[in-house]
Amino acid sequence: MGRRTIVKAAAATTAAGLVPGLQAAVHAAGSDKPEKEEVKIGFIPLTDCASVVMASVLGFDKKHGVKIVPSKEASWAGVRDKLVNGELDMAHVLYGLVYGVHLGVGGPKKDMAVLMTINNNGQGLTVSRKLAEQGAVDGAGLAKVMAANKREYTFAQTFPTGTHAMWLYYWLATYGVNPMKDAKVITVPPPQMVANMRVGNMDGFSVGEPWNHRAIIDGIGVSAATSQDVWKDHPEKVLGTTGEFVKKYPNTARAVVMAVLEASQWIDASLQNKMKMAETIADKSYVNTSVDAINQRILGRYQNGLGKTWDDPNSMKFFNDGLVNFPYLSDGMWFLTQHKRWGLLKEHPDYLGVAKQINQIALYKEAAGALKVSVPKSEMRSSKLIDGVVWDGKDPARYADAFKIRA
Repeated sequence: MGRRTIVKAAAATTAAGLVPGLQAAVHAAGSDKPEKEEVKIGFIPLTDCASVVMASVLGFDKKHGVKIVPSKEASWAGVRDKLVNGELDMAHVLYGLVYGVHLGVGGPKKDMAVLMTINNNGQGLTVSRKLAEQGAVDGAGLAKVMAANKREYTFAQTFPTGTHAMWLYYWLATYGVNPMKDAKVITVPPPQMVANMRVGNMDGFSVGEPWNHRAIIDGIGVSAATSQDVWKDHPEKVLGTTGEFVKKYPNTARAVVMAVLEASQWIDASLQNKMKMAETIADKSYVNTSVDAINQRILGRYQNGLGKTWDDPNSMKFFNDGLVNFPYLSDGMWFLTQHKRWGLLKEHPDYLGVAKQINQIALYKEAAGALKVSVPKSEMRSSKLIDGVVWDGKDPARYADAFKIRA
């Protein structure tokens, strides 16, 4: 581009309210048209698929020149395989799954990309009603019951490198239970959790909503903890794709991020919007459950199934002034530390290098800038987890090796 062309494009950029800089100038000059206009995005029937679904239902996708085609999937393993082989362009997907595939842990190895974080919080740790009635109403109670009544205890998570496995392991270990030695851990797809607990296949599970609340409604499960108890404002699902897709279709990737980001903003804007979202995604074509299984916890209204109720200000968040959606490097690195802790990774990886390769921060900043959504100053953040240990991403190898309970 000649200097005059750049100046003209920069002026157009300013007029359009887009992010400043040469790249935005190129976009404003007319080269930002999505290369691929129809984008197939996989999702699992969970409350946190909402921003992807609502981006399509409310037409935010068309506003940015793409058509999102939501594709309901049966399991996280299926999502993984379809992302890797190109059957899906993108997916509402577990943070740790993306990192596991990138490093070839528990399946095929392929360069992957995190475009944005979809939500914080809103997952749960549920125990069977039978176990809760013995005193296992929380982590400490569960550990006491397990110590007093020796037998094989079975807990379910949704994918070996995924978020739910990590919340389960971290929670159990906090109370002195080694998930690798003191329990049997199985993998069950989210929509099948409640049915499996009903027939006695497990003592507890870690899964996203609405399946924890569904277990309470059905009278078979009790909420022993939430994922936000383990880590307030933790990263959860992401908009994931392959590294190859981002390189081939950068404008498409950015357009989808903008659509999902606007949908996220819409969901968190009001209680009315959240109720509308719950009604929409409860439909058979999406989550396939009753609206009351979704809308209570999305509004922060919790109950444990044994008469205890509380309001949780840290329930599922989709936007939170953009703080939810930024793909912090430290968030991705944390999952790697836990993969190392539990023996999924044999050696320490290049924690920061891997996170920089996967998390598409530059692309996210372009999308956020175009929508005037603020981004944090730092690509790292600091958090204190349930055991009082602070994670800030500064010394990941030391952090991973410091846990007393590990594989």
